[in-house]
Amino acid sequence: MNDAAMTPPLAQIADHAQFVTWLRQVAPYVHAHRGRTFVVAFSGSLIASGQLTALVQDVSLLSAMGIRIVLVHGSRPQVQAQLALRGVDSLFHNDVRITDAAALECAKEAAGEIRLDIEAAFSQGLPSTPMAHSKVRVVSGNFVTARPMGIIDGVDLQLTGVVRKVDTDALRFVLANGGLVLLSPLGFSPTGEAFNLTMEDVACSVATALKADKLVLLTETPGIAGPDGALLSEISMEDAEGMLTAGQVTGDAAFNLRYAVKACRGGVARAHILPYALDGGILVELFTHDGVGTMVAPENLEKMRDATADDVGGIIKLIEPLEADGTLVKRPRELIEREIDRFTVLEHDGYLFGCAALYPFPQDHAAELACLTVHPQYQGYGDGERLMKRIEAKAKATGIERLFVLTTRTAHFFIKRGFKPAGVDDLPPARQYMYNWQRRSQVLIKSL
Repeated sequence: MNDAAMTPPLAQIADHAQFVTWLRQVAPYVHAHRGRTFVVAFSGSLIASGQLTALVQDVSLLSAMGIRIVLVHGSRPQVQAQLALRGVDSLFHNDVRITDAAALECAKEAAGEIRLDIEAAFSQGLPSTPMAHSKVRVVSGNFVTARPMGIIDGVDLQLTGVVRKVDTDALRFVLANGGLVLLSPLGFSPTGEAFNLTMEDVACSVATALKADKLVLLTETPGIAGPDGALLSEISMEDAEGMLTAGQVTGDAAFNLRYAVKACRGGVARAHILPYALDGGILVELFTHDGVGTMVAPENLEKMRDATADDVGGIIKLIEPLEADGTLVKRPRELIEREIDRFTVLEHDGYLFGCAALYPFPQDHAAELACLTVHPQYQGYGDGERLMKRIEAKAKATGIERLFVLTTRTAHFFIKRGFKPAGVDDLPPARQYMYNWQRRSQVLIKSL
């Protein structure tokens, strides 16, 4: 066999490179999520639409990554179907079911059937399928104590209940031993009564009791839209409460958002609202920067701040590809460590995706903007300009009158933002001495 026959086709090489790049991009999320506790709730409509198997495969993958999972399922369409078979009308108040004895029996039947379907789905293990070699053990039980919801607006909701207590010790024991907990929207009183609960209440209460790292609500709602109708990929708890108070979010979206806010208020680190209709949506949400739904967090997770010594590794990872292709001058790690106080970084949820540095020449009332970098995956959102403005503000605060940049490939970006072409002789003398004539970088200057 000759060498040509052993060489993979170019298309195959490209596919391999794309796969490797993707896997490296998701690696930080894999490290961040390992050992965390996620409560994943999904509506009965997901099951009715035939997407249970796909979800189970995705959850099995999360479990294999070392994530501790509590699953909570809904059952509204299944209960509706059971009631219709019996010729019993469905009664609601404020979109919450009024549960009489007949409706409770239907809720029990629906929950039992769904539970068996889920357990069967997790028992799959055929070769050449995503569930091959899967060893997920599903544990269900009476982990939730409930009480009657009572009379609301003069309407007796009868056997509809709310969560009163969660047996966190038992849940943690199951999770610590590698089990996946499966909960139905049913709760039990100390006197042995059963109550019909909402999926959202169970999920929120369990997530809060466990101080879970994430609450994920897979619902009919695609997420939360802003005033312009565009999907909000991230929103702070305070902003979410403001939108609810102002009536900017209504219907099912408001119902889900209230529970997301309640979970964050109760100590859950993140709450996600995303559409179940998107195949693999939970994976996209958890392992990409922007996700596919709306994440609610106690505070805005995106921060621009001064760099610290802990950021050296993240900065190196950001600039290495640009150093390799010649866009940036190579900076040894020791140099970055020594000059870390010059850097400003953009961070999202602990992940650095942008940086820039300011090198002042005080005697000349000038400073250099250097190492302006935004990760390619997050370009196009104005973050580069935000970093530049932060550097400009820092320069002005120290009495700098001129900001200059040396670039070989991005002159157009800076010219559009007020920089003007100049020559090497326009640089401060100390910087002229360090100019690299082999790179022949363009000099651009902006008056502040």
